[in-house]
Amino acid sequence: MIHAAADRLLAAGREGTPCAPVRDLIGADDIEQAYAVQETVAAERERAGARVVGCKIGLTARSVREQFGVFEPDFGLVFDDMLHSHGSELERGAYLQPRVEAEVAFVLETDIEMPRPSVADVIRATGFVLPAIEIVDSRIADWDITISDTIADNASSGGVVLGTTPRSLDRLDLADVGMVLEHDGEDVAFGSGAACMGSPVVSATWVARELARRGRPLRAGDIIMTGALGPMVDVASTGRFTARLAGLGQVEITFTDRET
Repeated sequence: MIHAAADRLLAAGREGTPCAPVRDLIGADDIEQAYAVQETVAAERERAGARVVGCKIGLTARSVREQFGVFEPDFGLVFDDMLHSHGSELERGAYLQPRVEAEVAFVLETDIEMPRPSVADVIRATGFVLPAIEIVDSRIADWDITISDTIADNASSGGVVLGTTPRSLDRLDLADVGMVLEHDGEDVAFGSGAACMGSPVVSATWVARELARRGRPLRAGDIIMTGALGPMVDVASTGRFTARLAGLGQVEITFTDRET
């Protein structure tokens, strides 16, 4: 059933058509089966030439975890073909059901190899942080997902947009970072670092431990998308999305429609 679920998700991504949920194959709340599907999909992507460059954390807000009936976040992998730079233009049609959210991205300077890294270990390993936008997407039709569906689907990942001004964690309290997300100059979401498990440093530590436990320890150069600072916003139309993070700067992405 793991391979059948992976094939369903891979076909949806390849054909650009959302698929039925995979919980009929792996169960609605079987987290270990879901991660096995995620690993199977990732292995296929790597065989096709994609390279893992980091990870993303989902379900960092308590209210969302309660909605799914779980007590911890989840994670997915970030591949090199998911990365975009500040100011890029992307076709909205390249995604199936895109949404965006503002985040803090950590970029590691050293490996995190210990099995249970502490907050201090993660801070020490971090070279710098960047403002970022995650493009959240689902291969599952109509976002009809349970916890196993989203984990299997690489934590509903789509893309990552990175800012260009690095900031050291020295004297920077990420819990206090305020966030405003704009669409064509209009405010559409607000948030703060405290909304992300109390601080993005806490979520980064959680995923560092989880990946080490699962045999994928974080390495120097890896990017950690630490989770949403505020609500996701549906990309219902074209235009420019700008995330402004106090003390970290801004990052933006423009969605376009292909001309016919």
